[in-house]
Amino acid sequence: MAPVDDVPVDLGRITDYHIHVYYDPASRRQAEVLREWVQTRFAVRMGRWHDVPVGPHPTAMYQIAFPVDLFPTLVPFVMMNRLGLTVLLHPQSGRPRDDHTINATWMGAVLPLNIGMLPEADQHA
Repeated sequence: MAPVDDVPVDLGRITDYHIHVYYDPASRRQAEVLREWVQTRFAVRMGRWHDVPVGPHPTAMYQIAFPVDLFPTLVPFVMMNRLGLTVLLHPQSGRPRDDHTINATWMGAVLPLNIGMLPEADQHA
């Protein structure tokens, strides 16, 4: 069990959020539709299509990066419109390993990430 600190983590550490949308050849069309819906409704930074595993991600995916102030509208939109796709949502707080694991939220199946390649803290933090 994790130790209990005397004070909560400062939410100001969160600089932005990432959503990773996972797909395979059979679900690529759903991923395209979700991507289009998000791009036309929200001011986000849309990542490239990765048709093969990249980084800690075990399958094809693309990333949606967005500022903190979009969380209350974008996250419910993706929750309600993910078209059966598996989605990982995580903060960017300067601790990549924690952000992808203990601070992450999964929608759909929980996929095994290759967390060994994630640093505990950002090099520039």
